[in-house]
This record gives sequence, structure tokens and C-alpha cells, in this order.
Amino acid sequence: MDAHSNPRIALVHDWLTGMRGGEKVLELFCQQWPDASLFTLLHARGSVSDAIERLHPTTSFLQKLPGVHKYYRYLLPLMPAAIRRPLPACDVVVSSSHCVAKSVAVPEGALHVCYCFTPMRYAWHMRGSYGFRGVKGWAINQVLDRIRAWDRRTAAGVTHFVAISKEVQRRIRDCYGRDSVVVYPPVDTDYFTPTWEARDDYYLVVSAFAPYKRIDLAIEACKRAGRRLVIIGTGQQERLLRTLAGPETQFLGWQSTEQIRNHYRRCRALLFPGVEDFGIVPLEATACGAPVIAFAQGGAVETVVPLDARAPATGVWFKEQTPAGLASAIEIFESSADAFDGEAMRRHAERFTTRRFEEEFFGFVDDLLAQRRPMRKAA
Repeated sequence: MDAHSNPRIALVHDWLTGMRGGEKVLELFCQQWPDASLFTLLHARGSVSDAIERLHPTTSFLQKLPGVHKYYRYLLPLMPAAIRRPLPACDVVVSSSHCVAKSVAVPEGALHVCYCFTPMRYAWHMRGSYGFRGVKGWAINQVLDRIRAWDRRTAAGVTHFVAISKEVQRRIRDCYGRDSVVVYPPVDTDYFTPTWEARDDYYLVVSAFAPYKRIDLAIEACKRAGRRLVIIGTGQQERLLRTLAGPETQFLGWQSTEQIRNHYRRCRALLFPGVEDFGIVPLEATACGAPVIAFAQGGAVETVVPLDARAPATGVWFKEQTPAGLASAIEIFESSADAFDGEAMRRHAERFTTRRFEEEFFGFVDDLLAQRRPMRKAA
């Protein structure tokens, strides 16, 4: 049987420590190719879906470090060595990468399709957002310079890049000098649905607490405007963000998917103040009928339709990434509330369904294999 009818697939993912946007994409890969081999740097057993767990992921030497799941993000200098372990013979490697997965050592003759969430942001376009200063910062920057050179060099091992957005397509071109095609990630519009009930009087943030997410802007803007803010999430900046918060801000920690959906259905609008690779959260909110107030850069400009667009609006953009800029956008939103039609927002979100993703991405891989089959027969 030839490789096109029964290809040997190897899946590669950075790490498996929870079900976030990247893992939801990997889950679809595992469902599409249930006989694939799955490789990752480390795996917190039970932290991902059954479809992923069933593939019994093979891990790197990092897995052997005691308590590694608590501090693995600090092991970036070791990750290049960990990801370069040889893979077994296969026809296609499919990596889903925002860090080092795209740099895996590919068997000779295999295709390597990288679904790229972004080139590693701490070494490239968002390096300044992480605040590396002083002597410690100097040392970290020396390491990141070497990692960036390695990251660019190993991009040659990818035969085809698939970007999650036009924003990431641009970064791939800038960082690696490579072209890519865009396939937007899937949004579970079957689960994220509206109830059409009256909305409560609060704004919502759903996010990890990383510096580049700019949750501080949401807190400060709502303080200025005297608006209630509910924040769902956890992360490295939690202590800092709590010190910024006033009485109008409520931290809920991380919540179940059901609770997140409930808040999408009830909030006045979602605030999205960072520069994102794509941003599934705004589309989940839109699918539930919630408008989005987003910073006008990054993936949000591809998923949030502003008031002055020809198509029905799904939100408001703000162009000045400051508390004042976001507070002004909140005022514009409130003065234009009648411009947002829930059913039109729902139709917009349905352009990003799981079925659409599967048709586009798996169709792309199938076409590559179909093109390759005559070449193998000729050989």
C-alpha cells in the first residue's frame, strides 16, 4: 500500500500540560490520524483530552526532571537539544509549534508540515515584552540570541509552513524568510452558542496572565471608566495585576469551559487588549453573541469586524494601546450598542468552524501526498 493511501504520520507538539488553543488543534490531528506517533518535550499525564492521551505521547529527557511541569518554561536553553531526538521512519511529520516543535529532526525523505502558531515570541517579535534587564537580562539576551539563530537555521527542516493567521504569516516571512499558507484555527461554534438573554453590566477578560496580554490595560481602563470587570485566568502576572485592581475588578481564577461560556453569554463585551497571534477567545465570545473591544493589531484585525466596516460589526477597535485608548473604545462601544446584531455576529463566528479547519488543513496535507505519490512511483 502506498504512502498516500496509508501514510505513516508523526505528530510533534511543544509540550502537553493542559487543553489550550494549541492542544485543541492537536486533538483534531489525533482524531484524524489515530494511528500516528506523537512526540513532545514533556507530558503531564491526564492534563489533555482522551484523543491525545490515547496516542501515549513519547517525551524527551526533560520529562525525567523532578517536578518539571512546574518550571518547564525556564528550561528554554535545554529545549533545542531535547527536540532534536531522531524520529522513527515516517512519510509525514506534522508539527504544531509555538516554541521548538518545528525544529524536530525529520527522517530523510519525509514531508514536514508545520502548523505554526507563531515563531517563538520570547526570542523574536515580543522579546521586549518580557522585561529582561540588568545583568540577568544581559545573560538571558545572550541565550536568546543563540536560540534565535538556531530557530532560524532549523526552519530549513520544514517543507511547508501553515500559518494560523496573516499576522503569523508575516512573522514567518520576517523571521525565517519563508512563505506559508494561512489556515485559521477551529472555533467550536457547536458548543459556544448564544442564549439571547439580557446581558449583565460587566466587561470580561479571559486570558493567561502573561505580560504581552496587557490585562493591565483592561484593569486601568475599567478603573478610569468606573466599569465592572470580571477576569478569568491565571499566570505569572497575577500578583501584579491584583495590586492594580480596584473594587470594580473581580478575579475568578481559571474556570471550566462551561463557566467561560456562561460569561461569554452574560458579559456586556469582551476586552482583548493585547497583540495576539490569532485569538480564539474573541471568536468564542462572538459565537455567543458578545461584542469584542480589541486592540487594532495582530490577529484581532482578522477576526473582529469594526464599526466602520462594510460588514456587520462584531466589535470596536482601539488604536492606542493605553488605558485611555481602551477607555475611549468602551465609551464608543456603549454609545453604539444598537449597532451590534447578535445573529450577524453569530454568522461571522461560523466562518471559523471546526469543519472548515478540517477541510482546509487535512485537504492541504492530502494534496501534498497526492503530488508526492507519482514522484515515488517514478523513482
